Amino acid sequence: MRAAPTILHLDMDAFYASAEQAAKPSLRGKPVVVGGLGPRGVVATASYEARRFGVHSAMPMAQARRLAPNAAYLVPRFSLYRSVSDQVMELLGRLSPLVEPLSLDEAFVDLEAGGTADDTASALAIGEQLREAIGAVTGLSGSVGLAGSKMLAKIASEEAKPDGILLIAPGTERDLLAPMPVRTLPGVGPATADHLRRAGMTTVNDLAEAGEAELVRLLGKAHGGSLHRMASGQDDRPVVAERDAKSVSVEDTFDTDLHDRVRVRSEVERLADRCVQRLRAAERSGRTVVLKVRRYDFSTLTRSETLRGPTDDPTVVREAAARLLESVDTTGGVRLLGVGVTGLADYTQEDLFAQAADERTAAGLAAAGLADRAEAGADAGTDDGRPEPGPESAEQLAARRWPAGHDVRHDTHGHGWVQGSGVGRVTVRFEEPESAPGRVRTFRIDDPALRPADPLPLVRDPVDYSSWPASLPKSRSGPVSSGGESRP
Repeated sequence: MRAAPTILHLDMDAFYASAEQAAKPSLRGKPVVVGGLGPRGVVATASYEARRFGVHSAMPMAQARRLAPNAAYLVPRFSLYRSVSDQVMELLGRLSPLVEPLSLDEAFVDLEAGGTADDTASALAIGEQLREAIGAVTGLSGSVGLAGSKMLAKIASEEAKPDGILLIAPGTERDLLAPMPVRTLPGVGPATADHLRRAGMTTVNDLAEAGEAELVRLLGKAHGGSLHRMASGQDDRPVVAERDAKSVSVEDTFDTDLHDRVRVRSEVERLADRCVQRLRAAERSGRTVVLKVRRYDFSTLTRSETLRGPTDDPTVVREAAARLLESVDTTGGVRLLGVGVTGLADYTQEDLFAQAADERTAAGLAAAGLADRAEAGADAGTDDGRPEPGPESAEQLAARRWPAGHDVRHDTHGHGWVQGSGVGRVTVRFEEPESAPGRVRTFRIDDPALRPADPLPLVRDPVDYSSWPASLPKSRSGPVSSGGESRP
C-alpha cells in the first residue's frame, strides 16, 4: 500500500454502446445493446439507458430483447473501438511510462512513476484533467478511481460510474470496504461467494473479522490468505507496463447446431485462419494449437497438439486443428467451435515437414494437370483451395454483408449505417457523428450504389493534447468524491 493515492484506474463508461451513440446521433439518449445478434448471441455492452431495463453484459441476447424490445441492437465494430482505445491509451501514456491495459476500455496508471502526482491534491487534479482530455479527444466519458493500490483504485472507478471520479484517501480503506459485499474483491466469483455465504460471511468486514486462519481453512492457503489481505485493504501488486499475452484464440457460436461433418471441418479451418491473422497482427508465433468444441448438450471438449516449435503458418495451424477435430465426436450437433494458439514466442521456427508436404502436394497436382487450378483455387471456389462452407440462405448472406450498426456509403446519400436487413432489403439511416439525426432509406441488398464503409472519427477536429499534461485547460465540473464521501 502506498501512502499517497497515486495509482489510477480508468474505466470507460459503457464503452462499445457509448461509442455507437456518439457515432449515431439518432441513438443518443436511447437504449443501445451491442453484441451477437443471433439466437445464441450474448450482450457485450449495454448503454445506461438499456441497463434501466435490466440488460447487462454477458446476458443472452434473447433475454435482452425480452427486457428491452425497443432498444437498438447492433453488431460490434471493433475497428472503431480499437481506434478510440488507441487514442485513450496514448493519453494515459503521457501520464506515466507504467500503463497496464486490461482491455480496450480499461487500464491502470502509476502516476508516481510518471512524476505527474505524488500526493492527494495532485492525483485528484490529474484525474480530473484526464477525464477532460478523454472527452475532448474522443467525445466519450470515462470514470476514474485513485487509491494507494490497484484493487482499491479499481473499486473506486466502479463506485464513481458513470462519468465520475473517486479518490480513496489513505487511511480510509478499511472503513470504505467494510460494508461492501464480498463479490467486490478480486477473485471472489459466484461459487466462492456462495461458499462464504454458507459460512456466514457476506460483507468484506465479515472476511476481515473472520481472520486469516478461518479463510485459509475454508478456501485454501493461497486463496484464503490473499482474500484476508485484500479484505484488510492490503494490495501490493505493482502496475506492469506490458502484460504478456499467454494465448491467441477465436471462437464462434452458431445460430443452429452444425451436423454436417464437412461443414464443421470447414468452420474449424476458417477459425484457424482467423487465429493466425490475429497471431501475425501481434507479431507472435505459437507452439500449441488448441481446439474447443461445445456440443449440442452444452458439454465442452478441448483438445491440444504441441508442435516441434513456434509457428505462424496458417497451413500448419489449420492442419493441426483438423487433426484434433478427428478425435472429437460431433454426433448430435455442434453449437460452438474455437481455435487457439498458446506457448507464444517472438520468433517462428520453420516447419520443414510442412514445407515438404506442401511441395509433395503441389507436385501431385501438377502431375494430374491441376496445378494452375489449385493455385487459383478454382476447383474449390475459395482463394486457398479449401471447400466452401454449406450454402447460406439469402437472409444469412444479407446479415453477413450488412451487419446491423455497421457503416455504409451510398453514391447519392453519403455515409450512413445499417439499421437492419431482411426480405432482400437493407435499411440505412444516413447520418454522421456531428450531424443531426438522419433520414432512413431502404435499398435492395445488391444495390450497386451501396457499399460497406470504414467508421468515421467520433470527433472531427479533436483538441490537440500533444503537450499534455504540462498545459491543459481547466478541468470540467463533475461528480468528485474523496475518502468514500460523495458530492454532486
